[in-house]
Amino acid sequence: MGKLYTALGLMSGTSMDGVDASIISSDGKKEYSVKLNKYFEYSDELRQKLINIRPKIHKPEHLEKYSIEIREMEREITLFHANVVNEILSTSKINVDLLGFHGHTIFHDGDKKISKQLGDGKLLSQLTNKIVIYDFRQKDIQNGGQGAPLTPIFHNVIANKFLKKELNESFSVNFLNIGGIANITQTVKWENSEDKLNDIKASDIAPGNCLIDEWIRKNTKNKYDNNGILASSGKTNELILNQALENFNINQPYENSLDINDFDISFVKGLSLENGAATLTDFTAAQIIKALLYSVRSKKNYIWLICGGGRKNVYLFNLIKNQIAEYSKMKDVSISIFPIEKIGIDGDFVESQAFGYLAIRSFLKLPISFPNTTRCKVPTCGGILAKNF
Repeated sequence: MGKLYTALGLMSGTSMDGVDASIISSDGKKEYSVKLNKYFEYSDELRQKLINIRPKIHKPEHLEKYSIEIREMEREITLFHANVVNEILSTSKINVDLLGFHGHTIFHDGDKKISKQLGDGKLLSQLTNKIVIYDFRQKDIQNGGQGAPLTPIFHNVIANKFLKKELNESFSVNFLNIGGIANITQTVKWENSEDKLNDIKASDIAPGNCLIDEWIRKNTKNKYDNNGILASSGKTNELILNQALENFNINQPYENSLDINDFDISFVKGLSLENGAATLTDFTAAQIIKALLYSVRSKKNYIWLICGGGRKNVYLFNLIKNQIAEYSKMKDVSISIFPIEKIGIDGDFVESQAFGYLAIRSFLKLPISFPNTTRCKVPTCGGILAKNF
């Protein structure tokens, strides 16, 4: 085992509700342990500002058009993160070497090689007196990558720590992260060689929570469909669903990163609250299921660990699980699908832990993205280091 570093990872997701913060200790390779997980909710005012600005930025030129508003938001977001960090440092008394600052994504287009996260790493460093690693996606994009997904290498660490016995010739250990966008990781057994990481496969695959959350936000005072209760009480409009699946067909193989701007909820306009929720949830499940089945290729045993906020949507989770079970019987393969909590990990904090881990790897100048995860030309060490104190 090499030297252990302690990093505080910070993640603000597309749900726009707050910041997940995690302190981990790691050598930047196979070893890691979690010291702290904590969630910090945005104020209603800050959350509303994010909700208001996100739909304005759906073309690259909008980044310039709304540049003043973006800079103001970036400062607010950074100040919020600084308060989070300083509160954690003062109350936990844990000595932190690095901050992994993802920032808040307001625009991402892997094909156009543009990804914008709100977050001023230099200002955060100044306000916290800590080394900050930020802007994780740009170097990957510069090397021909899509800039996403970035968590697969951390998924691989989890698999090797908790499911090492299952990483063999007959088993395939995989992750499904249902955040705003859904992505998957196919892990590999990692002994000592960094070269083995080139075999990790990953991709964005479908909308995750983004469509359902937008429908709920626009039609109720709630932020999301709690446990999928609204969807479960509605009835899917099969005609609209089938038309949407034809129109929003995501091409296989899954090589392009996705953004919430790639999808919209206009196709359920006019449906009741419950029927719209049901139709959008069925649409989301169908896209996710298609990708999971596409990845079932050569092995007889598959394990799928589900993380991200979407795992809490009982209706969505059961749609996925039940259809996968039917396929498993029909094709005579074993496909186990369960929330990541089953192996003792809090699925709410996988991404914040991941960005703590990525910060350590970046600090050590180790690659965080690979040709089979983001389509970059060579393994790439992402992130910019800021030491502004």
